[in-house]
Amino acid sequence: MKTIRLTAAQSLLRFLTQQFVRLDDGAEPPLFAGVWAIFGHGNVAGIGEALFQARDQLPTYRGHNEQGMAHAAIAFAKARRRQQVMVATSSIGPGATNMVTAAASAHVNRIPVLLIPGDVFASGLPDPVLQQIEDFSDGSVTVNDVFRPVSRYFHRITRPEQLIQALPKAMVVLTDPALCGPATISICQDVQCQAFNYPEALFEKRIWALRRQSPDRYELAQTLAAIKAARKPVIVAGGGVRYSRAEAELQVFAMTHQIPVIETQAGKSSLPAEHPLNFGAVGVTGVACANTLAREADLVLAVGTRLQDFISGSNSLFKCQVVQLNVQPMDTAKYRAMPCVADAKLGLQSLAENLDGYRASADWLAHANQLRSEWIGIQQNLVSAANDTSIPSDAQVVAAVNQSVADNAVVVAAAGSLPAELHKHWNSVAVGGYHLEYGYSCMGYEIAAGVGVKLAEPERDVVVMVGDGSYLMMNSDVATAVSLGLQITIVILDNRGYSSINRLQMATGGANFNNLLCDTHNKGLAEIDFAAHAAAMGAHAEKAANIGALKAAVSAASKRAGVSVVVIDTDPLPASPGGCWWEVEVPEVSVRNEVLEKHKSAVVSRQQERGY
Repeated sequence: MKTIRLTAAQSLLRFLTQQFVRLDDGAEPPLFAGVWAIFGHGNVAGIGEALFQARDQLPTYRGHNEQGMAHAAIAFAKARRRQQVMVATSSIGPGATNMVTAAASAHVNRIPVLLIPGDVFASGLPDPVLQQIEDFSDGSVTVNDVFRPVSRYFHRITRPEQLIQALPKAMVVLTDPALCGPATISICQDVQCQAFNYPEALFEKRIWALRRQSPDRYELAQTLAAIKAARKPVIVAGGGVRYSRAEAELQVFAMTHQIPVIETQAGKSSLPAEHPLNFGAVGVTGVACANTLAREADLVLAVGTRLQDFISGSNSLFKCQVVQLNVQPMDTAKYRAMPCVADAKLGLQSLAENLDGYRASADWLAHANQLRSEWIGIQQNLVSAANDTSIPSDAQVVAAVNQSVADNAVVVAAAGSLPAELHKHWNSVAVGGYHLEYGYSCMGYEIAAGVGVKLAEPERDVVVMVGDGSYLMMNSDVATAVSLGLQITIVILDNRGYSSINRLQMATGGANFNNLLCDTHNKGLAEIDFAAHAAAMGAHAEKAANIGALKAAVSAASKRAGVSVVVIDTDPLPASPGGCWWEVEVPEVSVRNEVLEKHKSAVVSRQQERGY
């Protein structure tokens, strides 16, 4: 057997550059599109030197925060619909733990990312090394053990030859649609620099086919029977539609069988907003139209969604039989669902081939259209009330930005008030125009994600919408985007605090406390000039005085090279209606009567919604 002598870090990078993926159109691009890196003593000599040698085949990008660079990698993979992956590497200690939040985000959202944190010395001789934690009861524990629960695959490399088995296993969770998520290869820093005679076969070109599973015959027959018996079915389109690239199949299926489609956060923009069978956003952040259809349906066909509590109304929204068409068997066991384990594209094709001219009731579709007309009227009243003298609501800002961007634009956002307003009000003209991280609802994802999305889809306009709270948590990737010469528009909505949680606090009877800045312990609030701050990092930045100025600024930004930041003040209190029930616990004992009354209401609501 022929061998080649390489360090562990060199072998890792050589292996990664030889991994390719076969796409539906026959193309075979590299699986790994690049590496995000911040170097420290735990990775600069080993992985850093190996990355320098591999820079022509695997470009390295420099971040400003390890969480941010990992989120950029995650957003890239999400935008590429899990068909290409990026890597993030850090030193040990705080560099590694900064990536843990991003790992959790990838785990929850089932997005592939390869994380390579440095680790302690395998020899144990310089013990404790700088940044090493010490567990007095277990000498083998390192800080990187925190990656275990948030990784689909974890392996600590203490000998260079362990990579021979570890790397192919990591590739499985990065490419398998059912297991998909973050893989963590934690490499001890001395091992990175140690050499081994690796078999040359390890570095042969490997092409990974993204597996598509057809439905089981029994499950398919059971699902077909359930659909044929339904008069009022509804399709819930989840992120699996997007990752399977099944948008065309979904559209044909819905049109052929005249079944209304409602969209989750991850599934939004599977159909264009103006599609006649797109009835909008479902769940707590959804609209009355979609939620009424979900509640009144006699069959729910959930395609590629894990039906988390914001979509299912804490397991209360769907009153009928749910069919789970999903690649992950664990998802099909939720909510007493009927399982149909399959890839979204192949599953929809198989159903369509066997439905024998089935169509939903014409009365059901007429009812759906009436509900949509009612919602459009409500929506127009909400967003048209904006004027150039009042402080706008988040919904009004969303509508204004939406009206001012190109048809191919992708909006990027994450936590706070924006996901609800975007889910309701953002109308994507093109498929894939909506990129939200709402599975983990991670503040600070937004701007880093905008960088990742633009790298993944350079031909599309990218518009990041972020609240002042998230911006203050993580904004350094404005400088990253400037350095990379990316054209991105960032809209900062300044409502002077954490408005969504403030509203939840009020809704549960709590006093206004520690959410809006005016309700914090302070000795005079900071007057934050977000435009000046962004400009200091190289962006073109301005503050819009009103909705009209916002539209003009966003429109101008789309024609300008580089990073543009537009700031606008917003009202923290208004929120659009339409969401369904969501279970939130309220204290049973309190000195506030408001809390006690909300607790009583919560008990009654739980009994009504859950039926017990």
